[in-house]
Amino acid sequence: MTRKRLVMEVGMGTDLHGQDYTKAAIRGLRDALWHNSLSVAPALGYSRDDMQVDIEVAVAQPEKVDKQAVAAILPYGKATVNVTRGGLDVPNDDNTVTIVIANVAALVYLDIKSRPDQQDQEENS
Repeated sequence: MTRKRLVMEVGMGTDLHGQDYTKAAIRGLRDALWHNSLSVAPALGYSRDDMQVDIEVAVAQPEKVDKQAVAAILPYGKATVNVTRGGLDVPNDDNTVTIVIANVAALVYLDIKSRPDQQDQEENS
């Protein structure tokens, strides 16, 4: 079995008033996921729960993201969440509120069997 990336979805999320990095990350993940229905796993004979989803989040203050809360919104699959510095913080005119912007990528993998001719190549590399 070989771990193969099958799908990549990207999204953006914001928190306009609460300066909540987790909320912005969750909204970014929803933006990435909620516009599609992944039928690739069942089409290949796997359960949707077999999917491994690597969630990449970029925000200005990575330490303020609750990774478990972000992972919890996945409808199926096994999630891992990685948070890095990025995104954007935009202060309002009088610097009393910061708008938080998160960029998110959801990378979907499956452990799938390789074709016999590809197994030979993988063993030799």
